[in-house]
Amino acid sequence: MKIPYDKLDIILETSKELIKEKEKQRKINERMLFLIDISSFATGICIFVFFCSKRAVYKRKNMKQDTLEGRAKTKNGVKRLCFSVVCILLEAAFIIAMLTKLNQYAEIVNLMTRLLAGLLVLKLYASDQTSSMKMPWVILILVFPIMGVGLYLLIGLNGGTHKMRERYAQIDRELLPLLPDDSECREKLSRKIPKAGNISDYIQRNAFYPVYQNTDVIYYDEAVKGLEAQLADLAKAEKFLLMEYHAIEDAQAWHKIQRVLEDRVKAGVEVRVFYDDMGSIGFINTDFIKKMENVGIHCRVFNPFTPGLNVFLNNRDHRKITVIDGKVGFTGGYNLANEYFNFTHPYGQWKDTGIRLEGEAVRSLTVTFLEMWNAVSDKDKNDSDFTGFLVHTDYQAKQTGFIQPYADSPMDHEQVGEEVYISMVNKAEKYCWFMTPYLIITDEMSHALCLAAKRGVDVRIITPGIPDKKMIYNITRSFYHGLVKHGVRIYEWTPGFCHAKMSVADDCMATCGTINLDYRSLYHHFENGCFMADCQAVLDIRNDLAATMDECREVTEQYSTGRSAYLRLGQLFMRLFAGLL
Repeated sequence: MKIPYDKLDIILETSKELIKEKEKQRKINERMLFLIDISSFATGICIFVFFCSKRAVYKRKNMKQDTLEGRAKTKNGVKRLCFSVVCILLEAAFIIAMLTKLNQYAEIVNLMTRLLAGLLVLKLYASDQTSSMKMPWVILILVFPIMGVGLYLLIGLNGGTHKMRERYAQIDRELLPLLPDDSECREKLSRKIPKAGNISDYIQRNAFYPVYQNTDVIYYDEAVKGLEAQLADLAKAEKFLLMEYHAIEDAQAWHKIQRVLEDRVKAGVEVRVFYDDMGSIGFINTDFIKKMENVGIHCRVFNPFTPGLNVFLNNRDHRKITVIDGKVGFTGGYNLANEYFNFTHPYGQWKDTGIRLEGEAVRSLTVTFLEMWNAVSDKDKNDSDFTGFLVHTDYQAKQTGFIQPYADSPMDHEQVGEEVYISMVNKAEKYCWFMTPYLIITDEMSHALCLAAKRGVDVRIITPGIPDKKMIYNITRSFYHGLVKHGVRIYEWTPGFCHAKMSVADDCMATCGTINLDYRSLYHHFENGCFMADCQAVLDIRNDLAATMDECREVTEQYSTGRSAYLRLGQLFMRLFAGLL
């Protein structure tokens, strides 16, 4: 072939133009991909904001037509939420605007993002988290790197900031050694009920909360019964009152309590009230703290919901504790809002429970309260003086059972609540029953429940018949089939919404507290519970669960058969990202 040397320059010039054009097109394509990732990130931010707002206002929307809360809900709470959402959206828009101005650096930014995504995936893979928590993040980060990385940095870093973790660790180093030595008591429990003793050993060694004997327990099968007993005991306070709740509604139920608290303040009693801002955002005014301080009630808020990239926002205080003079304590599933006591009925009847402790075990509830109170602020000089609250009691209990209040924290990477539940299922020989408002469990918990059922243990779970959150309810139901096909029995409480969190096994051990069978309670929230063995409260819980089942519809057979492909796909998608809700 003859080379056209006379046209070589033209050919070379044409080739250069083609190369330039292809390079230009390549850059345009990269910028488009970059902008798509940015859009995905913005979408992720919007989804996060949506879920935050949805969880706070969904209840209010459903109650508008037929409940008092819908007509008289605090306006300032709504305004605060709307303002926060707008500010977060503005911040997201600002981030997007900043990034879109970096088009000339699109290639390097895109490369760095994907490199960071790969490193995060490797970090997640190597972590000791359960696969149920890892997989959603891995898929999200690999499919949408910028959105996935952004959301993970925003809400996926469970355990708060390094500073916050250190603060909790320091407080626990001061408080937990003040709890008594329980080696003798645990030895007694291990001899009497070995399987309960084994669980008690786990709690003490990993959560550092001891087991007690010199304590009387009263179980309340209705929250309103607990409230009435609580009001009576609050009125008897002589030294101090400590109250910590996820949600407080400035309405009828709280007003009854507040009147007693104000009376006690006048009598010289120190009163401290602590609440979670996210849990109470739709229930109280922004000036609630000021109102409490004006009447002499010391008040603090956990994790105020403010606009910005607050990495601690995902962790909330879900505990419910009342301590009276260090001698009497209350805990359970109910918050201090009207619906919990059936003063209003947004979701039919409301089923909630609680327990009253009197005796030495109250000391653990006191320590749990002081941990949170001191963690959020150290502005008061008397915060570090615990001697006035950890009092010695000469109370002589009538009961001889074993009582072990304990707390669970997302700061320490030990899922105490889940491990106690799994241990009870694994140790059960005859039966193990649960009541929970939400059923969104890990593979480990699911495996334990199924294995127990296959061993011949009577495993039953009670869930609500009327949901408070329809999407979460659909996810809850998505777990039914995988459980019932292995022998687990599922009951839905037809009168309404059951909010109680309880378990009981073999007539010898039970729990009652704040810990749901869902990701949030088990992994993200500050929680508390009470493990009980060889006491009347265990049998009371069993009897209440049996009576509750008589009011339920058993849906075991309904969910034993296969579901439609459409339903399976939808439920699979919801379950995949359930841990992110």
